[in-house]
Amino acid sequence: MDIRYTARPLDGAGVSTFLRSLPAKPLLLGLGEARHFVGELGELRNEIFRHLVEHEGYRSFAIESDCLRGLVVDDYVTTGAGTLDDVMERGFSHNFGTSPANRELVRWMRAYNKEHDEKLRFFGFDGPLEYWAESPRQALTALHALLDGPLPCTMETLDALLGPDDRWTNEATAMDPSQSIGQSVDAQRLRLIADDLVALLDTQAPRLSAEDRERAALYGRTAVGLLRYHSWMADASPERWTRLSALRDAMMAANLRAVAEQGPALVFAGNLHLQRNKSLMPFGDQALEWWSAGAIAETHLGDRYAFLASALGTVGDDIPSPDTVEGLLSTLPWDHSLIDARRLAEAVTKPAPRISHDFAYFPLDPAQLDMIDGIVFLKQAVRLKKLG
Repeated sequence: MDIRYTARPLDGAGVSTFLRSLPAKPLLLGLGEARHFVGELGELRNEIFRHLVEHEGYRSFAIESDCLRGLVVDDYVTTGAGTLDDVMERGFSHNFGTSPANRELVRWMRAYNKEHDEKLRFFGFDGPLEYWAESPRQALTALHALLDGPLPCTMETLDALLGPDDRWTNEATAMDPSQSIGQSVDAQRLRLIADDLVALLDTQAPRLSAEDRERAALYGRTAVGLLRYHSWMADASPERWTRLSALRDAMMAANLRAVAEQGPALVFAGNLHLQRNKSLMPFGDQALEWWSAGAIAETHLGDRYAFLASALGTVGDDIPSPDTVEGLLSTLPWDHSLIDARRLAEAVTKPAPRISHDFAYFPLDPAQLDMIDGIVFLKQAVRLKKLG
């Protein structure tokens, strides 16, 4: 079969046709990144989101960025709080605030909300972590402040147990578990307090506004997730990095389920986080394997979850071999294409895995094409930024 019959130009009409080919309208439409900081992919994402808002009823956008910092962006796009410069500096993790495409997206969402009563929402859905993790202070204290007594501890006790934030944010803990306080007596007591606060939230939910319930639930998920993550940061067993990777994606998945409660959303993150199959990644002398956020989310959403992977053709001197998926897709006549991945899997015969010179690029796995709903393909990426 000619692979042109599996593809179409990437435009608004193509996106709508793709959505109608799915068994159900997705509550979460995942758009994966084969590599972070690809300028054109961010621009295409913005075009897709605008089309989804204007023609398909989408009202939320979620990105692989700190869920608590994302509140800064959401406040700005919904109410105009702050300035765009400040929001881009404080509202993103992973250096994503420096992305021109992200800046344009936030600007457009704010402009849209000024003109419409039904507001667009912005969400970060990653945990507050890199390889190391943030202090649970913000999540715990914000949750504590939203609840009525009797509480499991005073704010003063909470502050004393947390101690200086640099005890938690020590980047050396990423490679040296002995420097982590995640299994200390204070941390273990904080885990019990976090559990009690989350239980209290359930008992007090009726007295809270919808906005406070949403935020309190986020604070609770984040506090519990961070304390679990810190506990495994202090673990010296061989399972440490596999468990940390799995915990991060589990936090992402819990946040995505909350985003889905707000209605249809476009989700933008690395392919590895949104794919349905297990994530596999070499890490030093280990091979890490864990279930991604997308795989976990689909167990709850079923066919209301859909996944568009992205892939790149030629990037500088990194040219895909003709017998790889990316090499085959490079023969399509369009610069930007939208491919039916399952039809492509039927049309191609045993393509070879791509070996990329770019360590930050994750090629398509030819054995997993039938686990993808569609592929957004850029024949050539020229505005490629260095990783932040």
